[in-house]
Amino acid sequence: MNIVERAKAPTPKFFRVLRSIGLALLGISGSIIAAPVVLPAAIVTAAGYVAVAGGVISAISQITIDRPEKPNETSTSIDNLNKARDGIE
Repeated sequence: MNIVERAKAPTPKFFRVLRSIGLALLGISGSIIAAPVVLPAAIVTAAGYVAVAGGVISAISQITIDRPEKPNETSTSIDNLNKARDGIE
């Protein structure tokens, strides 16, 4: 499974909520960084760290997938994911 397939696969509910929280953190910290008023350096620095954390949380949450309960639910079974790719069984 490549990265595009992982991003398009269904995401579990917990990680959808976590992705939304990460995007909210990213948006709030971005508005603090781009504020037209002079803010203390510590606040701007902390907002930068929160922006990085929000981006990482959102990215990781997006590529988590919901594994099916039964291996026969998809065309690729879970047992088949760990087989050698050279054709030798």
